Amino acid sequence: MKAEDDIYIGDGGLEYCSNCHTPRQHAIPNSIMGADFKVHIMCECQRSRYEAEQVERKEREFQALVAGNRSICFHESRMREWTFENDDGKNPMMDKAKAFVANWDEIKHKRAGLILFGGVGSGKTYMAAAIANALLDKGLRVLMKDFAEISNISIFDSEEYVKSLSDYDLLILDDLGAERKSEFAMQNVFNVVNRRWESGKPLIVTTNLSLIEMKQLRARDDIQYQRIYDRIFDMCVPLCIDGVSKRLPSAENKCEYMESIFEKGGAL
Repeated sequence: MKAEDDIYIGDGGLEYCSNCHTPRQHAIPNSIMGADFKVHIMCECQRSRYEAEQVERKEREFQALVAGNRSICFHESRMREWTFENDDGKNPMMDKAKAFVANWDEIKHKRAGLILFGGVGSGKTYMAAAIANALLDKGLRVLMKDFAEISNISIFDSEEYVKSLSDYDLLILDDLGAERKSEFAMQNVFNVVNRRWESGKPLIVTTNLSLIEMKQLRARDDIQYQRIYDRIFDMCVPLCIDGVSKRLPSAENKCEYMESIFEKGGAL
């Protein structure tokens, strides 16, 4: 409450605010003692200030949450600046990335992800990071890791590491094909991909491999490759610079669904 010269005595002997002329006291009947109890309450201007302070506090807490999530998400700090706003406009597929973000609630429900594939320097990783940053701005938890790091997980840490990946709303795995090819490394990759598949949450994968190369790896007489690529193609729709490929439809017809999302678009 402000100083006493900011109040005056009004109806019923109650204190009123000199600014908004609403009560700062409320009378509670006292049948035993006779005289009413007078309790302090907030006048309208005090209530407005309090509500504005609460909004500001919640916004500060939200921004701190977003900043914390962003610091966890990226293994390179520069990726925090890879946003739709900072895009140079050279990637013709960026509108599809924006549609992915704009329709996130539906995409999450459908458990639909993306495989971003194309040549070196085509903007796949930037595009994935821009999606991550836009979802982080909404308060979502996103994690972006590369396959090389995953393939090198210590045998002592792998179980807890893999479990932790299920906590994120979106998992982005960068540079499929760059992982080590040892049996242990491939098992790590499968464990991560399989855990994500079991979680039912969206996954985005980037790779320099062509669609033909990915199909060949999927068809190899190697159970590790078969299991990894089967899981990825079940979760994710291949997207190259020319659009969505329908050559690898998933069991849930995610390709057709993702085409409808891209056509729908959406403003961020």
